[in-house]
Amino acid sequence: MDNRSKSDSSELLPPPPLPQKRVPMARPGLAKRGQSITLLVNHFQVTVSKTDGFFYQYSVAIKYEDGSPVEVKGLGRKILDRVQETYAKKFAYDGEKSLFTIGPLPRTKLDFTVILDEATSNRNLGSGSPGADGSPDDREHMTRQPRSKTYTVAISYAAKIPFLAIVHARFGQYSEHFQEAVRVFDIILRQNAAQKGCLLVRQSFFHNDDRNFVDLGGGVLGCRGFHSSIRPTQGGLSLNMDVSTTMIVKPGPVIDFLLFNQRVDNPAQIDWVEAKKTLKNLRVKATNTNMEHKIRGLSDLICKEQMFSLKQSEAQEVEITVYDYFIRVRKFDLKFSGDMPCLNVGKPKRPIYIPIELCSLVPLQRYTKSLSDLQRASLVEKSRQRPHERMCTLQHALTISNYGADSLLQSSGVSISTEFTRIQGRVLTPPMLRLGNGVDFAPDNGSWDFKHKTKLFEPVTIELWAAVNFSASCNLRSICSDFSIYASMKGIHMNAPYAMIEESPQSRHSPPTIRVDEMIAMIESRLPGTPQFLLCVLPEKKNSDLYGPWKKKNLSDLGVVTQCIAPTRLTEPYWRNLLLKINAKECGLGGLNSLLAMEHSPPNPGPLVSRAPTLIVGMDVSHGSPGRDVPSIAAVVGSMQWPLISKYRAALRSQPAKSEMIDGLFKPVSATEDQGIFRELLEDFYRSSKHKKPDQIIIFRDGVSESQFNQVLNVELEQIIEACKFLDEEWNPKFLLAVAQKKHHTKIFNADITVNVPPGTVIDNGICHPRNNDFYMCAQTHAGMIGPTRPTHYHVLHDELGYSPDDFQELVHSLSYVYQRGTTATSVVAPICYAHLAAAQVSQFIKFDEFSERSSSHSGGPPAVAELPVLNEKVRSSMFFC
Repeated sequence: MDNRSKSDSSELLPPPPLPQKRVPMARPGLAKRGQSITLLVNHFQVTVSKTDGFFYQYSVAIKYEDGSPVEVKGLGRKILDRVQETYAKKFAYDGEKSLFTIGPLPRTKLDFTVILDEATSNRNLGSGSPGADGSPDDREHMTRQPRSKTYTVAISYAAKIPFLAIVHARFGQYSEHFQEAVRVFDIILRQNAAQKGCLLVRQSFFHNDDRNFVDLGGGVLGCRGFHSSIRPTQGGLSLNMDVSTTMIVKPGPVIDFLLFNQRVDNPAQIDWVEAKKTLKNLRVKATNTNMEHKIRGLSDLICKEQMFSLKQSEAQEVEITVYDYFIRVRKFDLKFSGDMPCLNVGKPKRPIYIPIELCSLVPLQRYTKSLSDLQRASLVEKSRQRPHERMCTLQHALTISNYGADSLLQSSGVSISTEFTRIQGRVLTPPMLRLGNGVDFAPDNGSWDFKHKTKLFEPVTIELWAAVNFSASCNLRSICSDFSIYASMKGIHMNAPYAMIEESPQSRHSPPTIRVDEMIAMIESRLPGTPQFLLCVLPEKKNSDLYGPWKKKNLSDLGVVTQCIAPTRLTEPYWRNLLLKINAKECGLGGLNSLLAMEHSPPNPGPLVSRAPTLIVGMDVSHGSPGRDVPSIAAVVGSMQWPLISKYRAALRSQPAKSEMIDGLFKPVSATEDQGIFRELLEDFYRSSKHKKPDQIIIFRDGVSESQFNQVLNVELEQIIEACKFLDEEWNPKFLLAVAQKKHHTKIFNADITVNVPPGTVIDNGICHPRNNDFYMCAQTHAGMIGPTRPTHYHVLHDELGYSPDDFQELVHSLSYVYQRGTTATSVVAPICYAHLAAAQVSQFIKFDEFSERSSSHSGGPPAVAELPVLNEKVRSSMFFC
C-alpha cells in the first residue's frame, strides 16, 4: 500500500471543507430471523399522565456566613432539607447546584438563611490539641454541647422543562428538553434514596442492612444495593432496576480494620506507612466526643511522644503528650494506643489528634482500592444469584423504594409498574464450525470441544523450542512429557524440547527483572538460535511478578512467543485449553484452532463479508487500577487473511491516564509517513490478503458511554478515514461503526424462570431506543442456573454498507464464535475480546512506576506519556495476546 505522492502545490489550495457532523443513525427496521421466545426484562413501565405542566429548574448557591462556598459533600442536602421544611414547597435537589420544582416558585430569586445545630468539630481546640480550648471548668461542656452554624442559600430561576417532551420522546421525537426531563426523574429517585439514608453511588443506592453485606476479607465488605434509572424505550419510558454491588470498609474499631486489612495478628505488625494511605479520607466516630471526623493522616510520632499545647487559661499553655492528656485529664483507659500513631482529624495547619483505639469507622464508606484476586473471586461467588432470586431481590427493592408514595412523582403524574416488562425475543441459529480432519460441528448451547480424537483445524509445527522453570516445586521433565503427548493428540507437531532450563536457587531472591535476564542469558547460551516458542513455568501463584518482565523481554526484545503456566492441577482439560492458546499465538506459522464453516467455503462467510475485501476491527482502552495515575493503553485489532474473519493482529499505544478516546489512530509525522495505529492494521491486511485493500471496514468499539458516541463518530472515525486517505486519496472504503456495551443494567430472564435464556437470544424491540439503531444480544449465556443473563448492548452508529438488521445481527452472532482461546461463544464479538486481551497483556509488561517518574519530571505543560516498548517484528503480526 504505497503512499500517494504529496505535491507541494497543495499548500496553495484552499483548505478542504470541514466534514459535516455525524449523528447516530436511525433504526432501519426490525430483524425477523430466529425462533421466537417470550422474555422478561428488568424494565418497569413508567406512565406519565400529566402533559400540560412544566418542571422549573433553579440554580442553587450555598455559602457560609463569611461568603465562602460550601463544598462539603452531603451538607447541601441537609441545608436544603431545612429550606424545604420552612418553605413547605416540595422540590427535587441534585445535592449540588440544581433543584427542580413542579410549578414555579413565587419569585425568580429567593434568599434564605439556614441555621443548623452541629456537634462541635473541635475548631475551638488549640493547635494539635485533642482537648478544649478554655478553662478546665468549661472544657467538658464545650466538647459536648452543640453549636449553631449559619448558611445563606440563594435560589435563582434557570429554565423550565415541559412534560410534553417526555410524551414526544416515546415516538422518537426528541426536543432539547427531553434529557433534562429524564434527569429530573433520576434526581427524584436519588432524593428518594437519600431520604432513606442510603449510600448514593451515581444511580445506585445502598442501604445499611447487614443482610446486604458479604465479607470479602481484608476488612472489606461487598454491599448489595440496587441501580435505578429512567430510560426511553420503544414502549415509552421505563424504570431500569438492577442489583448493584459496591465495596465498603468494614465498620467498627479502626485497629480491627487495620489488622484485617493487612492480614496480621497483632498491632505490632501493622505497616503504618500503608495504613496511612488506606485510612486517608475515611470517616470515624470518636468515643471521646461522639462526633464524626474525616481522617486526614497520622501523627508523626507515637501517642506517648506526640506533644501539643494545652491551654489552661487565657494566659497559660502547657506542653503535654496526647497519651498523657487522655489518661490524666480526660480519664480514658488507653490499653494499647501509647505505642501507635494517633489519627489526625484536623486541618494541615491545625492538626487534631485522637488515640486510634477511641475511633471506629462509620458504616457505608466506599472502599475504592483494587481488590485482590481472592477478594474478587469471593465477591463473584458470594454475589451470585439464580435468576428467580434476582427477580425477587428486584421486587423487594421496588417495594422498599415505595415510589408510588413519592409526592414529587405523584405531582408529576408518574406511576411505575411493579411488573417486569414482557417482550418477544428471537433465538438465532448458531453457525457451523469447521474443526480438524474436515469435521463440521454444530455448537450445542453455545459451546463445543476438542475432546477425544478431534484435532485443531490448522495445527502448527514447532521445531526449536525450550522449557524454562522459575518454580522450585515442579518436575519440568514430567511437564514437558505431558505437554508433548497432549500436543500430539491435537495434531500439533513438536520436536522434543531442545533444552529444559532450571533457575538456579541463588537467583530466586533477586529482583524479577534480574531473574528474567539471567534466564534469557541461559537460553541464549544453550540454544543454537532464537527459539520458535518458550514454555515458562512460573512460581505457584496467579499473579507472579515475573510475568510482566518475562513477556516484555520475549515479545519486545527477542521476538519469541511464550506461554506461561503456574502448575497447580495439570489435568487433560487444562492442557487442552493451554494448547488452544499456544496454537493461536503461533498463527504466523499457520495456527488456527477452528473457524466458521462458511469461512472455509466462500462466498458466504458471515453475511456479506466475503463478497468484498472486508477489514474487521475491534477497539478498546485499558486503564490502570483505581487510584493509580498510570498511562492508559489503547488497543486496536484488525482481521487478516481475508476472506477469513478468525485471524487478527493488534496495534497498541499508550495515552494519558483515564483517557477513553483513542488519540493515536492517525498520526502523520511528515508528508509521507503516518505513525498512527490504524496504518499498521491496513498494511497487515494488505500484505496478508493478496495485496487487496479493504472495500469495507467494520469497526466494533468497546468501553464508551452514550455521551461519548458523538466523539467516536466525529473524532475517532474521522481519524480512521484520514488514515485511509493518507495512504491513497483515491481509495474510499465504506465504513460501519458499532459500539458494544457490556456495562449496563439490563438483564434478561426466560419467561420460564427455571431456566436461563438460550445462547443466540437477540432483542431489538420493546426495551431498545425509540429511534437509534440498537439491539441486545446474548451470544453466550450461563448454561446452568448461575445467574441471570446480561446481554451485550450493540449500537450501530454509522453504516455505509447497507446491512439489513438481520444480516448485521447474524454477523455479530458469528463473530462471537471465532474466539480462538476457548470453546464457547463469547459474550461480545471476538475482535473486542482480543483488543481487551492485548491491552491487558501489554500493560503487564510495563513498569509503570518508572513511567510515572519520567512523566512527572517532564518540565512545562502536561506530563509526557511514555511510549510503549515496540513489539519485535517477529511477533508483531501474531496473536501473541491469546
